[in-house]
Amino acid sequence: MEAGVLALQGGFREHKTTLCSLGVSCREVRLPHQLEGLDSLIIPGGESTTIGNLASDYGFIDPLRDFACDNRPVWGTCAGAIFMSKTSDNGQPVLGLIDIVVERNAFGRQVDSFEADVDAAFPSSPGSENIHDGVGTSKFLGVFIRAPAITEVGPLVDVVGRLATGEVVAARERNLLATVFHPELTDDYRFHEYFLDMSAKRTAL
Repeated sequence: MEAGVLALQGGFREHKTTLCSLGVSCREVRLPHQLEGLDSLIIPGGESTTIGNLASDYGFIDPLRDFACDNRPVWGTCAGAIFMSKTSDNGQPVLGLIDIVVERNAFGRQVDSFEADVDAAFPSSPGSENIHDGVGTSKFLGVFIRAPAITEVGPLVDVVGRLATGEVVAARERNLLATVFHPELTDDYRFHEYFLDMSAKRTAL
């Protein structure tokens, strides 16, 4: 199994380090043809407008959509979640893959960054938890840096993470995963393991 990390801008190295720590072969993706042969892809956090514009300039938009439509898992963290969402509140290019609406900088600017426990649920398949209520007993320390928030989720989307105050911070729709925090900045690998399990289940089919 080989995973990729979109390496146009942002925190791609931290994701690659985590994947390598888990013994996973990982490729930095800078051009569309480098998607070939990958089983899954992570779109990292960074500056969402820059990621969207660079992806458009480098011809990534359609190849990324085709990659996801091939049922290969795609995970966006923070800015990556914005880029994967169905709409943008500032007109930037988005992929329109996962049926969520994401509000940029919903938790404030850089100086408002924080850490908080996420109530996390990891359903084994879409629909295995109550839609919009995927709150489990597992706690995951989320690192929120100029973080967006998931303000709307579609009917086929599973919520897999909330703050204690109710905000949705992680969601999954079939092979698509979005988190508005940064699991790659912690030594807790459960979200990466969950994502890799999504890929393993696909390749086993």
